[in-house]
Amino acid sequence: MEAFEQFVSLAMETENLIVSGGHKFPVRLQTRKTMHAEFQTHGFEVDLIGARVDRLVLASVKSYFGSYGVAYHHLNGESAQYAKRYTLLNNLRVRDSVVRQAAERFGYDEGQVEMRLYVGKFANGHEKRVREWCSEQRVAGKPIGLVAARDVVQIVRAVASETQYRDDAVLATMKVLQESGAL
Repeated sequence: MEAFEQFVSLAMETENLIVSGGHKFPVRLQTRKTMHAEFQTHGFEVDLIGARVDRLVLASVKSYFGSYGVAYHHLNGESAQYAKRYTLLNNLRVRDSVVRQAAERFGYDEGQVEMRLYVGKFANGHEKRVREWCSEQRVAGKPIGLVAARDVVQIVRAVASETQYRDDAVLATMKVLQESGAL
């Protein structure tokens, strides 16, 4: 699990979700061959899965710290070169298949499934359009939830301020930074 995913996992746990790392879901897609129909099966990974009795959360985590960031034209599929990074979100066939398989695999109705995008860094000037795009998408009747790094950090800081000990690298990091005056 990458570092930002650990922050996200901890934030998801505050919703009383049991959180696990990535799971792959096979989806059969037609290739771009024009002479004949050809299909290939690809595994599409959900970065984190959160579960509780009434909800199954499929989380796609994009940190992109130190890079361009999450860009609207990449997310919505306009830029074919980068759209592949977001196939789980922007390809309806893949998205619907993954939701259906996850619901079946973990014993939920599709209506109990939520899809979320956790963003570490937005491309400059793209946050509003990314938020709008996510709110317009429908996954199991609900929009794609979007959670920014600042929201994740706010939740994690609240957890770190609690005095009960938890053996967690993210919490320990937050406490060290707080104690040293770096936060």
